[in-house]
Amino acid sequence: MKIDALRALAGREPAERLIPLVPSLGTPDGRRPLPLLRRAVDRLGSLAVPAARGWAVDGGSGRPGGGRTCRPTTPGPRALPGLVAELTEQWKARAWCGPDTTAKRLARFGPEAADAVPVLWRYWRHTPHSYERADYLKAIAAIDPSGLDDAYTESLGDCEERARLPAIASAPRHPQTLHRIAVLRDDPMETPALRAAAGARLGP
Repeated sequence: MKIDALRALAGREPAERLIPLVPSLGTPDGRRPLPLLRRAVDRLGSLAVPAARGWAVDGGSGRPGGGRTCRPTTPGPRALPGLVAELTEQWKARAWCGPDTTAKRLARFGPEAADAVPVLWRYWRHTPHSYERADYLKAIAAIDPSGLDDAYTESLGDCEERARLPAIASAPRHPQTLHRIAVLRDDPMETPALRAAAGARLGP
């Protein structure tokens, strides 16, 4: 019954009526959210931010998977200090799972999230999860796009295609970077999308 309701809510316009129901929309043991709950909450965007703070500090067993699980991914302006603090605490705790989600939320604030840039750089340099580097660099670029030439040049050799693609588009036009892009264009092991992006960057 609850899952059917969430399925309907996830496909409709954001419904504020969902907000007071979130704490009760978990599995029977209260440890995980029901399927589709995150999608429905995401659609609420900033409308759910005040309540999400309550979900994050609520220690009761009725909350579905914790505040981070149910926090909307489109935060309002008042959420910025909390997100910067959250990323800082994640770094202090050397939390390697989850900061990429915080980075995506911070990216939506653009230059206003400048205080987060030093921590984002630390995560980009030191994360053991290669698939997250693209998210950290994308967040940095959205907040402060200056001084990224070296990062894009390095990313041309990243093992993740998600990191190589933006590097192809944004790496500086130096002989060594153009050569690397040409290698990617001609590499039969690369995907057609990446080879096409490299070809477009190099031109005829």
